Amino acid sequence: MTLVLAAHGTRDPAGARVISDLAERVRDRLPDVDVWVAFADVCSPSVTDVLRRVDGPAVVVPAFLASGYHVRVDIPAQIKEAGHPQTVVTEPFGPSPSLVAVVHERLVEAGWDGEPIVLAAAGSSDSRALADVGRAAKLLHTRTGVDVEVGYITTASPRVTDLVRDRRLAIASWLLAPGLFHRVVRDAGARVAAGPIGAHPGAVELVVRRYRNAYLPTGAVSLPLVLATATQVPARSPRAQDSLVG
Repeated sequence: MTLVLAAHGTRDPAGARVISDLAERVRDRLPDVDVWVAFADVCSPSVTDVLRRVDGPAVVVPAFLASGYHVRVDIPAQIKEAGHPQTVVTEPFGPSPSLVAVVHERLVEAGWDGEPIVLAAAGSSDSRALADVGRAAKLLHTRTGVDVEVGYITTASPRVTDLVRDRRLAIASWLLAPGLFHRVVRDAGARVAAGPIGAHPGAVELVVRRYRNAYLPTGAVSLPLVLATATQVPARSPRAQDSLVG
C-alpha cells in the first residue's frame, strides 16, 4: 500500500522542509508503507506524477486545513489524469480537533496569556472552506475559553491585519508551514503571533489515522464522489502561490 501526502507546495525552503519532515515522521510510524510527497501547485512532483509511479492501491491524504479549490478540484483532477485504478482520497486535515490542540499549544509556546484570539487562515472563495475555518475557530474557543475571531490573509474578509490593528489580541496560526502567508501573520503587529502547525506529532498522528481509516466508510470518500463535489466549486479566483495552507 502507498500513502501520498498531497500538499500545496511553496517556494519557501522552510515550508518545504515541514512537508518533508512530516512525511519522514509518518514513515517512522508506518514502516511497511511507501510514503510519497506530492504537490497540488507550485512544486513538483504533482499528484499525477506520483500516482503514475505507484503500483497497487494508494491512499491520498490532502495536507490542507480546509476543503478549498485544491482539495475539491485540483487534487481530484490530478488523480483522474493519473488513471490510477485503486486510489482513495481521505478527508483533508481540517478542521481536526487534534490540530486545533496543536494550534493551542503553539499559542502557549508563543507567550499567550489569555488575550482574545484571531485565528489566522489562508482564505478562500469557497464558502465550504470558510465554514471549515469557522469550525476550527469554535473548537479553539472551546479549548481556550476566550473569544476567537477568524481573520483571513487573502481572498476572504475580515483580514487579519484589520482585526489586529489597535487591539490587544493574540494571533493563532491556522497554517501548516512557514511561507508568505505566515510572514503576514508574523508582521501583523500582535504581541503574540503563534507559529504554524508544522511537523508536530499531532499532525503526524492525523496523517496516520487518515491512512488507517481510508477504507472504512467514515474514513474516506471515493474518487467519483470527490469529482462530483468538485463541480460545485466557484470559478478559481486569483490566489497567492507561496504557502502550504488549506
